[in-house]
Amino acid sequence: MSTAIWVVIAVAVVAALIAAVYLARSVARTRRLRRRFGPEYDRALESEGGRAAAERELRSREQRHDELELRDLDPRRREQYREQWVRVQERFVDTPEAAVEQADGLVTVVMGERGYPTHGFEDKVAHLSVDHGRTMDHYRSAHAISGRAANREASTEDLRQAMVHYRALFDELLSAPGEEAPAGETGPAAPAAAAGQAGDRDDRAPRS
Repeated sequence: MSTAIWVVIAVAVVAALIAAVYLARSVARTRRLRRRFGPEYDRALESEGGRAAAERELRSREQRHDELELRDLDPRRREQYREQWVRVQERFVDTPEAAVEQADGLVTVVMGERGYPTHGFEDKVAHLSVDHGRTMDHYRSAHAISGRAANREASTEDLRQAMVHYRALFDELLSAPGEEAPAGETGPAAPAAAAGQAGDRDDRAPRS
């Protein structure tokens, strides 16, 4: 074969190798982002209209997240916050709307103490999703119900669900590194019992 043909073959081989490396890196990046963000990856796909744009958005979240000075909570503070949550749940029986509002506020306070931004819901979600992507559906649902509750459009069952959703993120934010979020007697089942007690006398919020 002539030298020109060997050059063409070499160029083709190099191009194929480059393409293979690029594809492998792309697949690895997609797997990593899916693993890290969970359901937020699919949400980004839908909102951004394609994989490339979605992954740019998620990598941008990672870069902004890296600029935060996050910190773990002192064990004493964790216990104080858990005690506050129990008191909020107890208020659900008589004042479910107020309890949901207080749950939202308590979650936001813990975010701030951990070093996360506390202003602007979408900004909070963007930063939280890097470490807590699998809990963001809970947070979004709780936020949506809180909005309806502010307009007196949420039923007692809706409010109970909001407490469950807020608790999912609350437990993750309180967990120590390597520790699973607790689900004991003050866990998500508690608002269900409270809602049962409050349901008969809470006629202010229409049923959905």
